[in-house]
Amino acid sequence: MLSLSAALAVSQAGFAYQDSSVEYDYADVLSVDPIVETVSEPVERQVCRREPVQTYQPQYAYQDRRHRDPTGATVLGAIIGGALGNTVGRGDGRRAATIAGAVIGGAIGHDNARRGRYVETGGSYRTHYEDVCSVQTDYQEEERVVGYDVTYRYNGRVYHTQTDHHPGDQIRVEVAVSPAF
Repeated sequence: MLSLSAALAVSQAGFAYQDSSVEYDYADVLSVDPIVETVSEPVERQVCRREPVQTYQPQYAYQDRRHRDPTGATVLGAIIGGALGNTVGRGDGRRAATIAGAVIGGAIGHDNARRGRYVETGGSYRTHYEDVCSVQTDYQEEERVVGYDVTYRYNGRVYHTQTDHHPGDQIRVEVAVSPAF
């Protein structure tokens, strides 16, 4: 019981204490210098510009063809329809298909020749502007503290080490005691 209270008093006073055959103590920090590393970080940004775009705007006019002679279109339609009908069937069926194709083709040609239609009568080019955007990557250099060079004194001797954090006024040290032969 006496040794436990003595060890407790020693650890509370900030002196060396023992933990499973390894002893620890605190040393006074003399100086702390940050270890600085320059890092280049990518920074993306969107860059937009306005570019001209030309589009063609056609103009149409209605063309009335009711007064036009449909004879040529009717004959051409009948010839094409008859030729297509002739490829269908055999014997009397082929003749009937040829006649039906000629009649239907002539009717379509006649109707098409008389039907009005829209025709392009010209047009114009128009210019408008569109935003064209792209992502650009710039690199920004930044300095970062990656550790600390620490100089400390223990038992009258000066030591150096590196840590990943600032130690403060004191640094914990491991004291190795071994017998000398």
